[in-house]
Amino acid sequence: MARNRNARPSVGWRSRYLLLGAVAAMVVAACSASGSSPSGAADPGSSAAGPIGVSLITKTSTNPFFIAMANGAKESANELGMTLTTAAGTEDGDTATQITAIENAISRGDKGILITPGGPDVNPTITKAREAGLFVIALDTPPDPPETVDITFATDNFLAGKLIGQWTAAQLAGEPAVIALLDLFSDKVVSVDYERDQGFLTGMGIDVKDAQKNGDEAPTGTYSGGDYTIVCNLPTKGAEDGGQTAMENCLSKNPDINVIYTINEPAANGAYKALTAAGKASGALIVSVDGGCAGVDLVKSGVIGATSQQYPLKMASLGVQAIYDLVTTGEKPSVTSGLDFFNTGVTLITDKPASGVDSIDTTEGAAICWG
Repeated sequence: MARNRNARPSVGWRSRYLLLGAVAAMVVAACSASGSSPSGAADPGSSAAGPIGVSLITKTSTNPFFIAMANGAKESANELGMTLTTAAGTEDGDTATQITAIENAISRGDKGILITPGGPDVNPTITKAREAGLFVIALDTPPDPPETVDITFATDNFLAGKLIGQWTAAQLAGEPAVIALLDLFSDKVVSVDYERDQGFLTGMGIDVKDAQKNGDEAPTGTYSGGDYTIVCNLPTKGAEDGGQTAMENCLSKNPDINVIYTINEPAANGAYKALTAAGKASGALIVSVDGGCAGVDLVKSGVIGATSQQYPLKMASLGVQAIYDLVTTGEKPSVTSGLDFFNTGVTLITDKPASGVDSIDTTEGAAICWG
């Protein structure tokens, strides 16, 4: 997959987007008042059959990342006069609930679906939805294969991992790296899982054999600054208790772990609890991906050394707007140049900047967390 480094998102993107939407709404309203409308145009938030329906289907309803995503979708749907239905799995990887939600969207006659796929089991039902005429946008997690959906709005997850890997290598300054990799799953392959993991190792300067497979790297070797040992690749399901259990198991294999990569910040906080209980928190570098407001606080307090910040509210808001535009104007969203998805941006957050690695501090990160 081709990738590029993207500028961090502007704090004012949302106000500009809403201003454009307001102007568009006034234009349509003026046309309606005069008794005419542009050929093929629809009233805001409606189609010939009534209000535009869209479904947001997330992996869970408890992870703050997906809560922010739902808030962004609700806000945009309300502004555009659309009907939004939300659904979520009971836990990360619960594809059965997601499949039911897709089937319900088809039955309701929704115009589009925004989904964070929980795994490849949802692919056939996504295909069924598209065949029924629904426009399907993946958020955050590209499906495998990517063309399962019409388009993906997401973080460049490989770049997110690469940034925290580069930062870690710089902080070690040649010290041996004894690494724990706390991933998402061990029983299914999901792109967000291997892209972050493999991006981290690439940023560290460690050779990855298959960029779409976790755990096949040489267990020992050299990184960009010195020697490394990979102690473990264990699943966390992106949850705090999963992170704690995985870290406890890793420490039982090697108590000298000093670098901990985590799939997200709940897993990172769980890992920190395990390290603290074992008296190993001091000197350990924990890095992660998400950049939520709580995660930025974990960086500020020193629990996490650095995290790559994503923008889930932006993903969902742009996704809702894209379906609105498609229905009302026929305009389809397009991918970011050089990529096979629409890149919603990523920024490294740390209070210990590393030379050659672009970052902002926690004060700046808190001002735009999950915008």
